Amino acid sequence: MARQLQARDLLVTIDRSSRASIARQIEDQLRRAIRTGLLIGGSQLPSTRALAQDLSVSRGVVVRAYAQLATEGYVDLRQGANPSVRRPVELTRVPAPQDEPRRPRRPRFDLRPGVPDLGVFPRHAWLRSQRQALMNAPDGDFGYVDNRGLERLRVEIANYVGRARGVATTPDRVLVTAGSTHSLSLIARAFARRGARTIGFENPSHLVLHEVVERAGLRPVGFPVDEEGLVVEELAGSTVPAVVVSPAHQFPTGYALSGSRRSALARWAVDNDALIVEDDYDAEFRYDRASVGAMQGLAPERVIYLGSASKTLAPGLRLGWAVLPPGFDTEVVDELSRSILHMSTVDQLAFESFLRAGELDRHLRKMRVVYRQRRDAVVRTLEQELPDLPVRGIAAGLHLVLEVESYELEQAVYASARDRSIALESISEHALPGYEGSYGVLIGYGALSEPALREAIRELARVFTELENHAESGPILRASA
Repeated sequence: MARQLQARDLLVTIDRSSRASIARQIEDQLRRAIRTGLLIGGSQLPSTRALAQDLSVSRGVVVRAYAQLATEGYVDLRQGANPSVRRPVELTRVPAPQDEPRRPRRPRFDLRPGVPDLGVFPRHAWLRSQRQALMNAPDGDFGYVDNRGLERLRVEIANYVGRARGVATTPDRVLVTAGSTHSLSLIARAFARRGARTIGFENPSHLVLHEVVERAGLRPVGFPVDEEGLVVEELAGSTVPAVVVSPAHQFPTGYALSGSRRSALARWAVDNDALIVEDDYDAEFRYDRASVGAMQGLAPERVIYLGSASKTLAPGLRLGWAVLPPGFDTEVVDELSRSILHMSTVDQLAFESFLRAGELDRHLRKMRVVYRQRRDAVVRTLEQELPDLPVRGIAAGLHLVLEVESYELEQAVYASARDRSIALESISEHALPGYEGSYGVLIGYGALSEPALREAIRELARVFTELENHAESGPILRASA
């Protein structure tokens, strides 16, 4: 039995009042489409029978048009197959050096903070959840759904953050987003619509978040951080409508907000009719202390809680959530609904199944062991190779801080490490104007194996040795003040 040719749609219009023949009109339009790149080499065209039927003309007219284009070298005709656009002959040339694309060089050691191990993403569990969710989902879930996200996913998120992070919420207060950065963007735009011009941040704090609120029309204002976290008394007299904090594991310093500071921050929010934006970006990973619950549980009416799957699973998943207090939830949901309506329900279905089956809890228990071992390997190697430099922020998260005595040394280490193909970040690049704290480099240990981490730290120690050898005024490898 002859193989049935595939029916391909093709935009061709016929002007029956034109003096040009119908075959000529077909030829001209296809020739022009091929020349301009609308039809690329290898594209299949409709069969003569299908195109004749679409245009309501005799098949012979289309046969003549295709034959002419084949003669001119635009179309390939093969018996038993759809006609196709002939691939152009590519001329071989040796590119000049300036024509070669410049590709960013992949670092030998990636020590940037906040990068999880992408190689251990639970692919089989995710695929199983995705398959089960797609097979069991009602048809309505593939249409336009609640702007806040699928209700049953919001139920699972509310249950998870309640039992694992101490967040006091109900599903109707949960908004499904593309991650914490997306959540903050929506929140900042809602504040800007209210007429706000500024928003508070810990200083230092993540530079990307500064850029996000600036894009929304707000100016980030920094408030200092010390060993107990945000210095809340510095907020007195400020007019910021909200402050963005990471209480469980401050980025980038690694400090945790103390109990007294948490209470003081909640009182500040109440007294000033302000809000607290809690970025709980990596609090699931803790090693040397009991889990520090979310601040939201202390003041649910004053805290916007942000979470995501970026650090726990993978940034490529693009799934997050915001727990919104009454009086502000409608405005943030409106910002999302006026941009993308709602998040992909296919991903939401899979994540709901993943959470309900306990797969996230299982993955986190496994990765806490893995990341603790990697953290320990980094700390031991730093003690051996750079014993005079303080290390802090090791109790939780995916990075630690190697403190240095000055901004100049921090920048020299950063530049020299980059020259040695070591990717890392510095405290000062995350600082806002007015920063007067300490300096150091951030060492992420999520993405590399233990042997690679040990070698990376040894290579970093060579950077310090090289700088020491070139220093003109005394030793640089001494503890910061």
